[in-house]
Amino acid sequence: MDFRSSEQTGSEPHGGAAVRGPRTEDVLPETATTAVKVVIVGGFGVGKTTFVGSVSEIRPLTTEETMTQAGVGVDDTSGVDGKTSTTVAMDFGRISINQELVLYLFGTPGQERFWFLWRGLFEGALGAVVLVDTRRLEVSFDVLGRLEERRVPFVVAVNTFPDAPAYPVEELRTALDLPPAVPIVPCDARDRGSARDVLMTLMRYLQTLATTQEAS
Repeated sequence: MDFRSSEQTGSEPHGGAAVRGPRTEDVLPETATTAVKVVIVGGFGVGKTTFVGSVSEIRPLTTEETMTQAGVGVDDTSGVDGKTSTTVAMDFGRISINQELVLYLFGTPGQERFWFLWRGLFEGALGAVVLVDTRRLEVSFDVLGRLEERRVPFVVAVNTFPDAPAYPVEELRTALDLPPAVPIVPCDARDRGSARDVLMTLMRYLQTLATTQEAS
């Protein structure tokens, strides 16, 4: 039985109605042999949805909703007063690192009232990218604590907002209380190449951890 869509076969099924299959760019490469789940985490408004959207090779799934008066007094919007929408469940995207390795990206909601969803999103994740905003480093503290509690390896990506102050890496490491081995890299979440570089840093870090564990 041929399960290809009518766009692929050029034919129509019984009844004459065309069956629409996945778009060509959404089809998983036949050469893919390994799939890895990665979570993109961070506080509210640090750029998680932008990161997933810019790097994904498929049309990203987003669950953004318009912020309403119901969130006033509940959500901490300090530093992101102009933000009008928020992720209420997750963002989802996919990127092929090479012909064999595919990463599935899951962006978490940043507002604390939606953090109960994190448990499911973290299930089976091999690693994480923590996006931080140097204008509001304090919103990252609880995020980092949760990752450490769950023992999920992560790298820190400093999203370069136009008006954000720049600090030396070691100052950021001290401020975030990070071990020396955890990579800290600059990132422009709007730029596909920059976001991909962050994911490559995570893959190299995970490989280093795996090699160290095997050696011990």
